[in-house]
Amino acid sequence: MAEYTPSELLELVNSNQVGAGDERVRAITGRIVADLFRTIETYHVTPDEFWSAMKWLTRLGQTDMVGLVTAGLGFDRLLDILEEEADHAQARSQGTPRAIEGPLYIPGAPLFQREVRLDEGNEGKGELFVMEGRVFGLDGKPVPHAKVDVWHCNELGRYSHFDPSQPDYNLRRCIETDAEGNYRFRSFLPPGYAIPPDSPVSELFALLGRHGNRPAHIHFLVSGGGKRALTTQVNIPGDTFLDDDFAFATRDGLVVSLEKVERSAEYASLGVEGPFTRVRFDFVLQDALNEAETIAASRYQTVGSAG
Repeated sequence: MAEYTPSELLELVNSNQVGAGDERVRAITGRIVADLFRTIETYHVTPDEFWSAMKWLTRLGQTDMVGLVTAGLGFDRLLDILEEEADHAQARSQGTPRAIEGPLYIPGAPLFQREVRLDEGNEGKGELFVMEGRVFGLDGKPVPHAKVDVWHCNELGRYSHFDPSQPDYNLRRCIETDAEGNYRFRSFLPPGYAIPPDSPVSELFALLGRHGNRPAHIHFLVSGGGKRALTTQVNIPGDTFLDDDFAFATRDGLVVSLEKVERSAEYASLGVEGPFTRVRFDFVLQDALNEAETIAASRYQTVGSAG
């Protein structure tokens, strides 16, 4: 029977193979395993601590909260930062800033032309508002028939599909812009929310001494016209956690301005007269370098379609 030192065991784990495998996967896995070996040695991790962590990872997967951990530990924002650094290195103009998708996007929301009542069935549950604007390319020309996929939480900070008490696609819609790139929707200003209590994620953040709160925000996935699909979110000003988002997603250029409107007949088709709050926001899409960049799908879906 062979006896190994930790370094000898690590070398075997990272070099023992019966086939070629994938060189990149082997390199990344080797780095991760080596870092974990060093962590266990450096901090004298006990068997009880190690297997407790494995049990926690199992529960994390069972509760489908991996996306909350990746956001809260900064991985989602890191990937966006690196992608933007790559854009800068290629001298690519930015357009509207991207922001993290989060784990709560659901494809297939009902499609409407130019405008929609996002809050249908949720009347009176918050401050009524209308958000409107246009979708442009970097050349300043409107993107006709672009798709503006929009979703936000309910008045309790919960999202449909993940909250069984809500109807399917509640507060989720997709808007096709008109020939001039116009979109608009009616809803209520959503609140911020916190990670679920008594969950694997809340356990970790309690141990880290961190809160798990997100400021009020609205998610978007915007695409069309052969442009690069944009995943982003806008923030509502005045939220306590606007500058202390547990997911690090607040960005300059994505905090909207709120305009109080006492009365207007312009939005009668949305059942709005007044008083209400109006938000104007235009999306500017980057030029795509290839067809893959035009795909409007969640990041999980994009990975799956790539194989």
